Amino acid sequence: MRPIKIVFMKTKKQASLRNTPFFIYIALWLLVWLHVCRGVITLLLLFPFLSTNSKNNHIQRWSKRLLKIFGVELLVNHANLLPQSSYLLAANHVSWMDIHAINAFKPIRFVAKSEVASWPIFGWMAKQLGTVFIKRDSTRHARQVVDDMASILKTQSICIFPEGTSTIGKSVQFFKPNLFEAAAISEVPACALALAYFDRYTGEHSEVPAFIGDMGLIGSMASILKNRRLRVELTFFAPAKNPPSIPIDRKALASHTQEQIALHLEKRCN
Repeated sequence: MRPIKIVFMKTKKQASLRNTPFFIYIALWLLVWLHVCRGVITLLLLFPFLSTNSKNNHIQRWSKRLLKIFGVELLVNHANLLPQSSYLLAANHVSWMDIHAINAFKPIRFVAKSEVASWPIFGWMAKQLGTVFIKRDSTRHARQVVDDMASILKTQSICIFPEGTSTIGKSVQFFKPNLFEAAAISEVPACALALAYFDRYTGEHSEVPAFIGDMGLIGSMASILKNRRLRVELTFFAPAKNPPSIPIDRKALASHTQEQIALHLEKRCN
């Protein structure tokens, strides 16, 4: 199956510019906040009365529009490898933009660190979209989250970022196996997703969207708006197939998905 390419914005003028012109940059910030307000209104007034499919359609359209405002092109590889039923999706983590890139392709529920819940506006929106929050370094809470995930996975897919942090995107850190236990309990496939960002004109790997260190959300958003020439690539991998006699093991699932993503990034981003 050929890659799915979704082009949101690309002009010859942009190709010659490294930074967004000042007045356009200011106008884009206005568009961002108008778009966020539209999302808040939709969540408040419409979501309580919508079916799951209708909610997903709204989420997908909103995410596509957000990527367009930030000048991010979306390329999806091997989407046909995803199961038709619910699954656990394990991805490397680069940016807050990751979630919107995935939702622009196909809306899914996420597990996020508890700190995200306290983000102004965006934290509240994440709660309304069914995000499962986990307290880092809390074994008891992790156990509860795993049980909640196992219940959700019976009917809905969930995406996790097993590194527990974000990176510049050229490699992956150790995948913590705890949350993979939910896939073992619910007996659903665990699939891997490699996320990578590139300058869409030079083709080189880009660190512009990397949400690392002490960087704040507004600062990261500003960085992407100033360099509106990104392409995000989502590359999916088929789930591991265990013989029927061998039980699913969370450590094996974590190791397998980590290796698939690491090998892809090593070839694609370095």
